[in-house]
Amino acid sequence: MRTPRTTRRVAALATGTALTALLTAAPAGAGTPTLPVVTATGETAALHDDEAGGNSDADDPAIWRNPADPGRSLVVATAKEGGLRVYDLDARLVQSLPAPKPPAEDDAPGRYNNVDLVTGLRTTTGRADVAVVSDRGNDRLRVYRIDPARPGGPLTDITDPAAAPVFSADQAEINDQRTAYGLATWTDRTTGRAYALVSQRERTRLALLELVPAAHGRVGYRTVRTLDLPSAFRLLDGTTWRPCAEPGELPQVEGMVVDPATGTLYAGQEDIGIWRLPADLTGRPVLVDKVKEYGVPGTYDEKTEECVPGTDPGYGGERLSADVEGLTLLQERDGDGYLLASSQGDDTFALYDREVSEDNEYEGGFRIAAATPALDGVQECDGAAILNAPLGRRYPRGLLVVQDGQETPAVPDGDGGTRTATGFKFVDLGDVVDAADL
Repeated sequence: MRTPRTTRRVAALATGTALTALLTAAPAGAGTPTLPVVTATGETAALHDDEAGGNSDADDPAIWRNPADPGRSLVVATAKEGGLRVYDLDARLVQSLPAPKPPAEDDAPGRYNNVDLVTGLRTTTGRADVAVVSDRGNDRLRVYRIDPARPGGPLTDITDPAAAPVFSADQAEINDQRTAYGLATWTDRTTGRAYALVSQRERTRLALLELVPAAHGRVGYRTVRTLDLPSAFRLLDGTTWRPCAEPGELPQVEGMVVDPATGTLYAGQEDIGIWRLPADLTGRPVLVDKVKEYGVPGTYDEKTEECVPGTDPGYGGERLSADVEGLTLLQERDGDGYLLASSQGDDTFALYDREVSEDNEYEGGFRIAAATPALDGVQECDGAAILNAPLGRRYPRGLLVVQDGQETPAVPDGDGGTRTATGFKFVDLGDVVDAADL
């Protein structure tokens, strides 16, 4: 989840780029219909973003399928300064790995933001399944080998120690934290090469990084190219709109996913909408859908550190409420399937046709509600992951894992308030397919 700020929901000024003047938006139509509801079947123990909880904050999950025993598959999830968590299909903790310590006392600590998987990555010691993580605190990628039989835990850090910062020139720039943020992996089926697509915090930049083998089975990366998404937009009334941000910030991307069949990247620009573009970052990006707040003017108030919204001109979308987050794919064997996006602002999930030929048509959505007083619903969901394959007797139709931004019940903090609590919900994918009539 992006760092909380009061400027997230409305529009105001930030520096733009000339590219966006080419883009237009259509007026919004009718409101969103009532959505079907599903419930979770399990949840992880709450993570607490305070000193006692190790500054752990649930963010983004990935699902690794154990080919030898699908019922013993794993969920790998980021916990920001809390590092990585590995869970079994009963949502029980299997392994906890810390984020790196800061290089010096006044430097930023390691902070794991997003995670994705690569199956059969080539290394100097053979093929391996790996988890790739964006370390926002150090502006680097971290790579973990997955071995379910390994004593002490299935994940081992195999990052090349010579790995350089992704976006920063030095430690001073790293400490400014305009660093590696969102992440998605992609294996080019033509060449067999594996990549990570990485976004930059508080900027519109995306970077394509090739994962490369290093000595002793370690993995490094090299930058292939970068691309800047728009930060300003020409509306139908002839005006130029820029989304709200604190001074100096641009509308960032976090949620990303690559369709492996077509090499298509879907990128969620939080205050704008969902972009579609080639995963090799060539070609012109296409805006698949917009957030409802698209086009709403605003003015940043330095005293309150809030954006004061103006009148909605009606150019926004109908289904996504900023922030747009948690992009993932429901892949079907016949090549069909769906793109799922978390509409964080209204606690819903939107589904789009996976086929580009259908222009990623909207296919419906759903909510995740409370199953019991103890097993609550999902609010402000950030990351999400789907695996549409049998996972033993517990999830024979596959699994959806989502971040829950408001875990309950609330725990007192000792000062009259409550501790910030987040976690991950496990949802039977069959329930989603049935409820959304997919």
